[in-house]
Amino acid sequence: MDLNLSGEQQQLVDAFGALYAKESSTERVRAAEPLGHDPNLWARLKENGAVEMAVDEDSGGSGASLLDLALVAEQHGRYLGPAPLVEAQVAARLLARIGSDAARKALAPVLDGTRLVTMALHPPPAGVLPLVPAGAVCDDVIFLDGRRIALFTPDTKRQAVGNIGSLPLADLEVPASMVVLASGEGAERLFEEARREWMILMANALVGIGTRSIEIGVEYVKERKAFGVPIGTFQAVSHGLAAAVTAVEGGMLLAREAAWSAEVEPERTPELAPLAFGFNAESAREASYRSLHYHGGYGFMVEYDIQLYFRRAKAWPSQFVEPDVAFGQAAAHRLAAAAKGA
Repeated sequence: MDLNLSGEQQQLVDAFGALYAKESSTERVRAAEPLGHDPNLWARLKENGAVEMAVDEDSGGSGASLLDLALVAEQHGRYLGPAPLVEAQVAARLLARIGSDAARKALAPVLDGTRLVTMALHPPPAGVLPLVPAGAVCDDVIFLDGRRIALFTPDTKRQAVGNIGSLPLADLEVPASMVVLASGEGAERLFEEARREWMILMANALVGIGTRSIEIGVEYVKERKAFGVPIGTFQAVSHGLAAAVTAVEGGMLLAREAAWSAEVEPERTPELAPLAFGFNAESAREASYRSLHYHGGYGFMVEYDIQLYFRRAKAWPSQFVEPDVAFGQAAAHRLAAAAKGA
């Protein structure tokens, strides 16, 4: 396994990094609050094939690997992209993987950019899908209904959910009429695979949040002075940032390994996906906390960028589960595998 970037992958990172630098500045991120959706950024991402690249060539896409998508997700997190990149990519891949006539019909307008499809991460207790990513702005929603994968178009009565990360989350009522895309045990496996892909891409996005949080912190402690010297010279500060760097860089390797192995060694994904997700949720939160803490009271002021990262490091993974739950999923898979081998 070689996780060093190829020339083409570096070009991919550079291209999307430049796009986000132009279209997702912190000023634009603030302007997109509180809904957390910038239509102009979303339009630019579609124009650059961000959704199309997630789908295999036989289904009409450009066939990027999950690792390629992970590299783009890292840039998405680094610039706090206020657009539903991860959920749209995962939902499009799920439609392509299902491959039924209904799924192909739903996928066509997604690939031509005329509809935004998302995926509900949670089942619908009492007929309501909770905390649907991009639920406040999507055109269609895919969800698991028992042993069926179904799709529906939400009505205009969407219950947006306020959150500290300014995500376009919504609780959506499941209508009586919906399109069944797949059913049976195979449908459950396909949906679980999509959920794991969401975890992997989110893990890589959290790497971007953690990396940029540390950079912001380092820039600040080199300039801020106390007792006549930069506060970065104090061991309590420098050691804290060094520990955060170690965790974030380790998390980056884990997140990329999870993306790589999903297509090369898929039997490892049930363990690696939640492990990468949980670890990077913790490391991004710690990195953004350290940086915000070293800013002192300034860190909480809306004028300072670090609070944007701190809030999203909390909110982005919380759309699904907290790190301890993800670690439990990874441990359960490891124990189950060990029991079979015993």
